[in-house]
Amino acid sequence: MMMLSSPAFAAGGLDDGEQPGPGLSVVETLGLFVAAPVVLYLLIAGLVMVGSRGSKKHS
Repeated sequence: MMMLSSPAFAAGGLDDGEQPGPGLSVVETLGLFVAAPVVLYLLIAGLVMVGSRGSKKHS
């Protein structure tokens, strides 16, 4: 009974002032949620590797 009162199960359409935009295509969704994070991860990893290459440990 608690689940039926949660907002996810609320009946009705849009709230006042809501104007949903157009949906994303499959390609746009994959680009936004898969490709963009992978590219960002690789960019950060590359910057860390370049930054750590310059500093050498002294023995």
